[in-house]
Amino acid sequence: MAIVAVSIAPLGTGSTSVSRFVAETQRVLERHPNLKARLDPMFTNIEGDLPEIFAAINEMHEALVAMGAKRLSTVVKIDDRRDDSHSMDEKIEVVNSLTEG
Repeated sequence: MAIVAVSIAPLGTGSTSVSRFVAETQRVLERHPNLKARLDPMFTNIEGDLPEIFAAINEMHEALVAMGAKRLSTVVKIDDRRDDSHSMDEKIEVVNSLTEG
């Protein structure tokens, strides 16, 4: 299982607001029930099978182009741990347990 942070910034839309584009990426992710996604202020974190995550990111790109984005700037960070498996929630719980005092 992989955890991927992705940020897709549409350029050439005529506006500095990207909320409608972010909302569309979330709709794309809803069509992937095997993926768990969490929207954060700057990235969307996606947990699941890496090939399916890549497919979803490609669909997100195509959806934003269909909405009129002339250019996309995308950042992808991948945590693909093969020796053990920890969900997004478990990773946060471990850190929180270390900061409680």
